[in-house]
Amino acid sequence: MASSTSTSGPADTGPIAARPARAALLPRPRARRLVQLFAGLYLFGLGAALQLESGLGLDPWTVLHQGLSLRTGLSVGTWTVIVGALVMLLWIPLRQRPGLGTLCNVLALGPAVDVSLWLLPEPQEWPWRWAFLLLGIVVVAVGSGCYIGAGLGPGPRDGLMTGLAARGVSPRLARTAVELAVLAVGFLLGGTVGIGTLLFALGIGPIVQFFLRRLTVSAPQGPR
Repeated sequence: MASSTSTSGPADTGPIAARPARAALLPRPRARRLVQLFAGLYLFGLGAALQLESGLGLDPWTVLHQGLSLRTGLSVGTWTVIVGALVMLLWIPLRQRPGLGTLCNVLALGPAVDVSLWLLPEPQEWPWRWAFLLLGIVVVAVGSGCYIGAGLGPGPRDGLMTGLAARGVSPRLARTAVELAVLAVGFLLGGTVGIGTLLFALGIGPIVQFFLRRLTVSAPQGPR
């Protein structure tokens, strides 16, 4: 006869048992988190595409993706997906666990870049190129705030940094070393390094923090 004295919560069998795992994968408010996740991924891809079209310099990872694209003929978005998947393999020895947002990042970010490149015109005049660059940095920051604020798991590249930090490497050192290595490889492959690369490095952190404070989704208080 089953005991009826347990006070630990719902029984651990049947569909009810799946609720804690499902809640961890997609906590409430679920609809807002999903909308914000995918909006953030598209905006991040759009921002990267704006910087690509400006021709004035890219963030380190996009420099790598562009360099690989130039060498192989595959699109920048395709390489965004491939590199994201390869980076996730590095999570295994670091014992990092992906979230729903991590998997969506790998699958959706690359197509967002390619679609945006297809839709955007290529600016010819310098004022428009600068406008694309600066707007691209801001749009990437908004997309990052949406994506991170949804709280559904880090991107594969950010997870690599946090995994290294969990193994005792300084977070600043881990990010600097990885991004400098990525930037160097991308530059050697022909990726665009320029004033936009420097502006991105200087501006992205503060701008992301500004939007993240306003876009972080808080869990509902009290029983639901």
